[in-house]
Amino acid sequence: MAGLEERVRLVAWAPQQEVLRHRAVGCFITHSGWNSTLESAAAGVPMVCWPWAWDQLVNSRLVGEVWKVGLDMKDVCKREMVESMVREVMEVEKAEELRRRATEMAVEIGRSVGEGGDARLNFERFLRDILSLSLCSPIAL
Repeated sequence: MAGLEERVRLVAWAPQQEVLRHRAVGCFITHSGWNSTLESAAAGVPMVCWPWAWDQLVNSRLVGEVWKVGLDMKDVCKREMVESMVREVMEVEKAEELRRRATEMAVEIGRSVGEGGDARLNFERFLRDILSLSLCSPIAL
């Protein structure tokens, strides 16, 4: 592709959460590691999942078949499959449905980790339990 090198920049590290929240991001091609999956879900970005091993296989199935916020390549990683899935995620009709579901999921995640949310309350309870068992000085929760 003409001009590709001028439009692409490779870096050793990038602020993934910030990148995922940018309005120009249409989908996220991910190996489906748990952190990347959660970051994409929290940003409301549809995923094309390309799992390799371990929990990635289960996470990929969750994204594609349970949450329905992306597509699961399963165990196929051929060039044609990647192209086909990215095109499918970016097609207007499919993209709108995936983005709607991803946005709904992001809102739910935000509620859960926000003040008074279930995840936040459970994490605070977990911290209190850990601190009660240790010699650490308590922190204000």
